[in-house]
Amino acid sequence: MAEVDWIHRHPKAEDLRVGLISWAGTYLTFEAYKSTITAAAKSLGRRQTWELLVSNEHDAQAVVRLKSLQGLYLLCESDGTVCYGRPRSSHHGCFLLRFHRNGKWTLQCIVSGRYLESHGEDVFCNSRVLSAYHMWTPRPALHIHVILYSPTYRTYARADHTVGRIWVDAAVPCLEECGFLLHFQDGCYHLETSTHHFLSHVDRLVPHRSAQTAFYMQVRPRGLVALCDGEGGTLYPQGTHLLMGLGSNPIRGEEWFILQHFPAWVTLRSKTRRFISVIYDAEVCAASERLTPMSLFQYECDNESPTLQLRSANGYYLAQRRHRAIIADGHPMESETFFRVRWNCGKIILQSSNGRFLSITSNGLMSATASIPGPNEELGIRFANRSFLVLRGRYGYVGSSSERDLMQCNMDHPDFIQLLPCRPGIYHFQAQGGSFWSITSFGTFRPWGKFALNFCIELQGSNLLTVLAPNGFYIRADRSGTLLADSGDITKECIWEF
Repeated sequence: MAEVDWIHRHPKAEDLRVGLISWAGTYLTFEAYKSTITAAAKSLGRRQTWELLVSNEHDAQAVVRLKSLQGLYLLCESDGTVCYGRPRSSHHGCFLLRFHRNGKWTLQCIVSGRYLESHGEDVFCNSRVLSAYHMWTPRPALHIHVILYSPTYRTYARADHTVGRIWVDAAVPCLEECGFLLHFQDGCYHLETSTHHFLSHVDRLVPHRSAQTAFYMQVRPRGLVALCDGEGGTLYPQGTHLLMGLGSNPIRGEEWFILQHFPAWVTLRSKTRRFISVIYDAEVCAASERLTPMSLFQYECDNESPTLQLRSANGYYLAQRRHRAIIADGHPMESETFFRVRWNCGKIILQSSNGRFLSITSNGLMSATASIPGPNEELGIRFANRSFLVLRGRYGYVGSSSERDLMQCNMDHPDFIQLLPCRPGIYHFQAQGGSFWSITSFGTFRPWGKFALNFCIELQGSNLLTVLAPNGFYIRADRSGTLLADSGDITKECIWEF
């Protein structure tokens, strides 16, 4: 099989959502109980998240509709009031979105010609004369753990901590160094690497966040972003080695990156603790005791169904072929590339489309031969491209607060959880200060424990997981903002984006 180029997947709908911040620093908000739209919220949550539906885009403007996560649209009525509902005509709810040089957006109602504005709480469309009150700052609403893909060079940004630089030269985003935490603070963004260093204005990685690591962001529909310093400099790949640095002369749109959620890559091990790997370009076997790039698989799972696809670093998917052999030569839409997944104490069992379970034969090759799953069909699974987690639930990120001694689940700025692997699927959770997570008798958590506890992670989607706590219950987000481990079943509040 010939080697193929890695094909970049288009952003998912959740990667394209934004929050809109008014001149007063508050977010455009869908108020379900008040049947109206306001701009009073101080943080970005589900009701402050909007999907941009683009019908026409050209240079510095686009025609869009704003759709809430509840499925209803932002509508401007003839009297200037703003509400939500379903459009009554082809132009009802359409806005002319203009992109301004300072990174701000304006939204002008197509029907009335009036601009969307807020006085700090109420939202309306009254004026046709543009002013500072009509400016909105877009903030990407996707999870802060991201990858940066250059459509110009068709490569991904990669932090190189040996020289303290960022290069845009990774062909496949399977390394931890390709993941970045995009922090939003005081209207600016700070780009943090996997070793918790920050990109500075002098193109080097520094250990602390400061004004020299703050960048302004230009945002366009379809996931495009550009980072600049506010003084004429823009980040883009430069030179033959594609060094990420500030400059003033980008060409061919090379300053634009597609912002997407950092994908999950995993390793799989057989009962004999050998890595599942792709050999001779396509055969899949459990023969290596050493981890190689061909032992890495992107975990792609639809959270609406228990089916899984495993994408190899060669660009192809594992697929069941003739004689029940598993071969890494599949394409995205082939039914043979979908496997049903079962979890068992941190291990997974995969069932192919023929109803048989994936097993390791005596010669080490993987095939779909077992009619009943047993220990030989269990595969140990472990994260391959992340040593820490950032968890986001229904009410915000998981983090600690100086005002409370318990871990919270409604934070705008998260803590990262250092993962210390101990068995397949089982990890110790270490807090940022080096201490361990501890659990109380009430199922709440504190970040300063002295002893390591076992947490079982089960993947529920491409970037979704559940956590089984040491007390035997699933960790969930409580509406009060406190993180709790008291759920015997997996509910929506138990699902965490990572």
